Amino acid sequence: MGSIAKSNMKNKTLIENIPALVEDAKYDPAAFSQLYNHYVQPVYRYLYSRVGTTHDAEDLTSQTFMAAFEYLPRYRERGQFAAWLFRIARSKMTDHFRRNRFDVDLEAVQRFVGEDDALFQVIQNEEISRLTCLIKNLNFEEQDLIHLRYVAELTFAEIADLLGRREEAVKKSLYRLLARLKGQME
Repeated sequence: MGSIAKSNMKNKTLIENIPALVEDAKYDPAAFSQLYNHYVQPVYRYLYSRVGTTHDAEDLTSQTFMAAFEYLPRYRERGQFAAWLFRIARSKMTDHFRRNRFDVDLEAVQRFVGEDDALFQVIQNEEISRLTCLIKNLNFEEQDLIHLRYVAELTFAEIADLLGRREEAVKKSLYRLLARLKGQME
């Protein structure tokens, strides 16, 4: 079995065991480190896409996991652990914006997740700029929905739990938003 297949199998096993791992983490910091390792990249990508600087994203990611570690003993399994964790991340981000009062340039996302191929950048630059402009003009909730799904890579169930909405409503909102953006791009 290849290393990618082993990694995917290990990741699937971890995801299936998140509730048990969360319970273990309440009493064992080593178990929390497994949760940290599993969620640190999605949380960081989400925060980076929202705040636009490495320093702030790292700081907010750190604050998120410190708060999660601190509040974990009081966590009760009522939904998705990821939703609870991203709720903390959103709270930290909101506090950050409240303190700093600035807008995020979504082109920071392009720099973070952009292609290394220079030709690809040249060809896609105009479309990316147009899409970035369209996304900037969305309201906060619509932008957040895009960031949670495509940057943080949360499932619809996790987003629904985080936002306190039904999964089908989240899917419908996202698909309508994407259709609207596609229409505007055409």
